[in-house]
This record gives sequence, structure tokens and C-alpha cells, in this order.
Amino acid sequence: MSADLVRLIELAESFPRQRILVLADLVADEFVSGEISRVSREAPVLILRHSETRLTPGGGANAANNLVDLGAQVQLVGGVGDDAAGHALLEYFSGKKVSITGIRVLRGWTTPTKTRYLAGFSHTARQQVLRVDREPRHPFPATARDHIARRARQLAARADAVLASDYGFGAVTPLLVRSLRRAVQRPITLDSRYALLDYRATGVTAATPNEPELEALYHARIGADRGALERLGRNALRRLGLRALLVTRGKDGMALFEPRRATVFIPVFGAPEAVDVTGAGDTVIAAFTLALSAGATYVEAARLANYAGGIVVMKRGTATVTLPELLTALRGEITGDSPMLHTPAAAPSYVPGGTGRHAQ
Repeated sequence: MSADLVRLIELAESFPRQRILVLADLVADEFVSGEISRVSREAPVLILRHSETRLTPGGGANAANNLVDLGAQVQLVGGVGDDAAGHALLEYFSGKKVSITGIRVLRGWTTPTKTRYLAGFSHTARQQVLRVDREPRHPFPATARDHIARRARQLAARADAVLASDYGFGAVTPLLVRSLRRAVQRPITLDSRYALLDYRATGVTAATPNEPELEALYHARIGADRGALERLGRNALRRLGLRALLVTRGKDGMALFEPRRATVFIPVFGAPEAVDVTGAGDTVIAAFTLALSAGATYVEAARLANYAGGIVVMKRGTATVTLPELLTALRGEITGDSPMLHTPAAAPSYVPGGTGRHAQ
């Protein structure tokens, strides 16, 4: 186990040398916090005394933000509206020394923004009581998508890996990914919220859906049925022509599918109950992509992503994992001084006979 962990540490230490191109639907996550004052006499709702409003990168922008905090050199390609949220995202990434030359500012288009209202009493944790989403009323402009495609092909030539984050707002499409695969030979990882199967025959290397997304694709229920997970995972792996499919399963950890290899189940790292899972999938694909870029096997990349995911779900709101945090967790596993509760025997387990040849 120690030798495996040393290998993971070596991979993580190489993250700052990796250049990652991110194609993304850029989203703003806004958090409005307030102290509960009283119940309104106008309606049975809480009145909050405003404390603060905080805006952070969300959606594909959160995946890029995690890459940055894990040490990567990031080129970000996408579009934002000519509005307060869009300019806030541009300012944020400029402040973190991320190249934003690939981001198109679109007049008349709305930057997707998810506003969460958090309420609590003095000296208590804030709880989410309401979420309001602002979304574009018009499709993503075709001219902007063409600009993004050209810029992506230019930047991909200098990238070590490509991360595509499709949240359904139109900046990232199967056609764009297919054209990019023809232009470069780099690992391409995909997180598609609603249209994963549309990316078949696009040249994607690996995808990272969560279990509910996999269930939704096949209108099926997995629950505690590993056989159902095996069937659905193998089906998606085969239909998409992937080299790896990493399914995140919340408190049940992860399942990694590869052609002609047994399915690998990785126990969750950290406490079994998450504090906040907002944006955890973005952290997972960021760490997974970086690890592949650094030369990791798919199992090694999945294990590093599992550590990163276990750390980030213990933070509130849309959060990131930093490279020092990841390295501290890995070194703590070796010394037994990990600050997080975890399962000591966290080695991957394999499903006997779980190979592509036996998949239904």
C-alpha cells in the first residue's frame, strides 16, 4: 500500500507541470447568506438579515478552478454573458493568472447563475433554504461556438490533456469535441450533465458521470445492486467507445470500468457523511484529468480523484481542493496521521469476471 501511495504522491507532485485545456459551460455560483430575523407576517417565510453575498465559479468554471488550485496550468475556453456575473468570472480567473483569451463575452446572453440563499441563527451553520437559477433565454450563438472551436484547436496543440465540461448551455457540443479529436492526440475527459450518450464516436477518452446520471441515461435504478451498476456501466463504456468510465457513487465511493478489465470499486475517502456535495463532480474530473495528463493509469487517476472528492465534500459551498491539501491527505495515509476519518483498508476491490467480454 505504501508503495502505491508513494506513486500517487509522485503523480500529484507533477501536477504543476501539466497544461490542461478546459472547454466549458461557464456558470456562476452565488451564495447569499443571512441571519434569521423572524417569520414574516406577510407569508409563512423567514426574514433574513443579509450578511454577505459571495460569487464563485460554478459548472465547468468550477472544474477549471479546481485544476488551478491543484497546480495546473489552465487554458479556459467558453462563453459568458456581458453581465455582472460574466465579468465577475473573468475578473476572478484573471486574478488567478488563468488565460481567458478563449472566453467570448456575449451581448444579450445571460451567464448561467445559481443563487443559493443560506439561513441560520447566530453561531450556527447556515443551511440552504432556497435556490434561484438564472439561465439564458436564447441558445448559445453559433458564431460564438465557431469562435470557441477555432480557439480550442489552437490551444489544444500545446495542452497535455483536454477537459470538456458540458452543463447543457451550448458552449460544449459533441461536434466540437469530435473536431478537436481530429486535430490533436491528447487525453480528452468528459463530464456531461444531460447528454453523455450523444458523445459516442467523438473520440472521448474517459467520462465521469455520477450514479444518478447513469441511472437517468437508462431509466433504471441501481441502489445497492452491483449487478445493475455493472450492466449499466459496461453498456455506457461500450456505447461511448471509452477507454475508461469512472462512476461516482457518493458515500459508496467510485466504480471504474475499463474494457477487458475487472471493474474496480474504490471505497470513499473521508467521513461517510458529506458536509456539502455541491460541485464535487467538478473536483473529481479535475483531479482525474490531471492524473492522466501526468501519466497515471486509470486506476491511479481514479484513486487520486477519490482522495480529492473526499476532501472537497467536507467543505461548504462550491469549493476546491488545493495541491497541498491533497498531498497532506496522501502523506497522512502513509504515516497514519491523516486529519480525515477514512477507511484504512481503502484498496480498490475488483468484481470477479467483470470484464468487457462478459458485459451484457
